[in-house]
Amino acid sequence: MSSPIILITGATRGIGLAAAKQLVARGAHVIIGSRDASRAEAAAKVVGQGTAWLQLDITEPTSVEAAVQALRRQHGQLDVLVNNAAILLDHYESITKLKPETLRETLETNLIGTLRVTQAMLPLLEKSSAGRIINVSSGAGQLDGEPQPWAPAYSMSKTALNMLTQQLTAGLPDLMVNSMCPGWCRTEMGGSEAPLSADQGADTLVWLALDAPHSLRGNFVKERKIIAW
Repeated sequence: MSSPIILITGATRGIGLAAAKQLVARGAHVIIGSRDASRAEAAAKVVGQGTAWLQLDITEPTSVEAAVQALRRQHGQLDVLVNNAAILLDHYESITKLKPETLRETLETNLIGTLRVTQAMLPLLEKSSAGRIINVSSGAGQLDGEPQPWAPAYSMSKTALNMLTQQLTAGLPDLMVNSMCPGWCRTEMGGSEAPLSADQGADTLVWLALDAPHSLRGNFVKERKIIAW
């Protein structure tokens, strides 16, 4: 793909915005999606030429459908969908104190919203010669290793997102679907003590979008390498 069309949800800041800048620098056409239209427009201006924006709230079916129609009119297809939009509501909260409502709200965005936008974008992705889906996950959702007490609702949502990646891989044999872990990055969500910059966290995302072989399917990837689920 000489100039792939890439939609990144939740890309007004952090890893999503860093990835948009890197992808545009590589010649991609990037659409920044955000539930806040003014923030999406401002982010697109920051990235510059080769960038557009969409109002896209992945928790609202009408917003998702409007975004699909806009992409269909403007481009007719989508080459890469990056499911980056996510929320973190229970930072350092104990599982014994976690409110079911917090878990429900987290899953509504991080899992169900991702499924909703992916299903809606499938007709456009299937028009691409080499369609790709990248789910931005987290080591917090990894089942390999010692149990982690940090952010239980967020962690459970990312574990579920990884299973969604596997299900999409099984159900969409012509598309390249993977989860990725950006690592602990200095973003609004990650905080100032994180060891990695947003640019470093976006590296694997950009690689999966443009450079990784299409045969790399159904994996959890970090630092351009497959890691355990």
